[in-house]
Amino acid sequence: MTTAHDLTVVSLEAPSEYPVERGDLSLALAGAELVDLLEAETVSLDGLLLRPVSPSPSGDRLLDAAASSVTGEPAESVEDWLWRRGRGLAAEYLAAAGAQDAGRRRPRWTVRRTADRPAPADPAARRQATERWSSGDPVLVGLAAAVGIRHESADQVGDPEDDGIAAVLATVNDAVVELAAIRQRRSIEEAAFDNIWRGM
Repeated sequence: MTTAHDLTVVSLEAPSEYPVERGDLSLALAGAELVDLLEAETVSLDGLLLRPVSPSPSGDRLLDAAASSVTGEPAESVEDWLWRRGRGLAAEYLAAAGAQDAGRRRPRWTVRRTADRPAPADPAARRQATERWSSGDPVLVGLAAAVGIRHESADQVGDPEDDGIAAVLATVNDAVVELAAIRQRRSIEEAAFDNIWRGM
């Protein structure tokens, strides 16, 4: 299983104080894919620009699709690729995990409303992701933190040793923060628009 599949399970299983937003999860899943592609040396980083290296198939449909989307001409930044690749990615991974109710359109789920929260269907995938999460894997913990899921020993988890992977995690965090700002701005604009109509 890939890091993105593990992150999907963690997003469904791990307790979280706040709702996991689908858009945030999609960006983090794209980051998880990129981490695996870097580790497999399928792609490389030239600064913060992505370069294809080897198109060797991984055996995972979604990860192979991610690899094929790194064309290198023109060179694309990690941030731009995350936004492009991440569009709607959470729904794809939930469906791939066989999550119950994955096909239902729901903007978020929370630990407080377990009836509304999909569940992974593959016990082996769930076990692997849970073991990786329990061990405090820095990549998985870092990606989960970006979407608001905190590992119990997050303060003791070190940063990834690879500078490229650390750069990807930092870019995922920045993108999630930017997405939150976009949501807030839209909410303010919609509220202002509603107030105008009420006053007419």
